[in-house]
Amino acid sequence: MKFVRPAMIIAALLLAGCASSGSQTQSDSSWWNPFSKISWSSLSPLNWFGSSLEVTEQGVGDVNGSTTMSESVLNDALSGKYKLRQGMRSSNGGVVSFWQALEDGKVKLLINGNATVSRVEVMDVAIATQDGTKIGSKFSEHFDKAFGACEKAPGLDSSEIECKAPNSQHIHYVYSGEWHGPEGLMPPDDTLKNWTLSKIIWRR
Repeated sequence: MKFVRPAMIIAALLLAGCASSGSQTQSDSSWWNPFSKISWSSLSPLNWFGSSLEVTEQGVGDVNGSTTMSESVLNDALSGKYKLRQGMRSSNGGVVSFWQALEDGKVKLLINGNATVSRVEVMDVAIATQDGTKIGSKFSEHFDKAFGACEKAPGLDSSEIECKAPNSQHIHYVYSGEWHGPEGLMPPDDTLKNWTLSKIIWRR
């Protein structure tokens, strides 16, 4: 019994302290709340992963044919996901402006155009088309044969072909693989079936 009475007194004091602290206003309270600075909305599962860009008939994310070729506009359209770097090159006797979108020092997007965007080349494995096609997808997932859909486009080397995406007017796929046939000729379909998607192109 010697220990019961002190224990009851201590318990009563603790309860009184809790009750009095509960009646304090926020400005008078000196209690430290370790969770007070947490943004609970940021812990929502919807915010655990950044919203992924998608290639559609309209463009790449919010980048489309009416998007101005300026850093601030492109940065907003890409949700600040990449570091942008500007460049210029000659093409058909003229000068073409472009922006590279980089992540971890690697080029993930190449955006071409003059006043507005005319072409976007996608190399980011995190970006897919509406049907789920991503970098690394096999040729055989979309095509049985190259005839009527694919060609050796200018600028592509012997290990690349460009194909128009099925049911699309603006999206093209560039496939890469090994082939040791004559330069400029299309590889046979049996070879192409194992080639993989290396670039998704959107054109205005």
